[in-house]
Amino acid sequence: MDVKFLNPFVEAAVEVLKAEIGVNVQRGSLSLHQSALTTDDVTVLIHLVGQVYGVVMYGMNTETGIRFVTQILGQEFTEFDSLAQSGVAELGNVISGRATIKFSQAGYASNISPPTLISGKGIQISTLDFPRIVVPLQTNLGELTVHLALRENRNGKLEEFVALTPAAKGS
Repeated sequence: MDVKFLNPFVEAAVEVLKAEIGVNVQRGSLSLHQSALTTDDVTVLIHLVGQVYGVVMYGMNTETGIRFVTQILGQEFTEFDSLAQSGVAELGNVISGRATIKFSQAGYASNISPPTLISGKGIQISTLDFPRIVVPLQTNLGELTVHLALRENRNGKLEEFVALTPAAKGS
């Protein structure tokens, strides 16, 4: 993955976490993951299609998700119920939306899918042959880990992404 796709997501995450939750963010060390297994209790998965395509995932533990949603919605959450899950999924959606605006400003048109929330560690999510750059973002409410498995679509056609999906590979 080209690291030029990293900064729009990190910048967007910092902006959204500051604006929506009111926290300061410290970026941790980057790492590269090849494993297809989730490492967090909660993972928000969003696909990108267009000139930049692939998958972005936002991971956190359940307690961090509850703390984030408590701040965003201004009401106390004690369990990770459907409203809390929806709030965490929307947080990933807002960060990704802001990142695609930054891509557009840099000349890369991309769209995002609706978010998918995955609960549980060790769930297999294949990013196919896309290595993931992983960026931990530390806040006083807990850590948000951003996983990026993105590529530039050099021919500008959506078919390049579709051809990489498991269903298309099996046909």
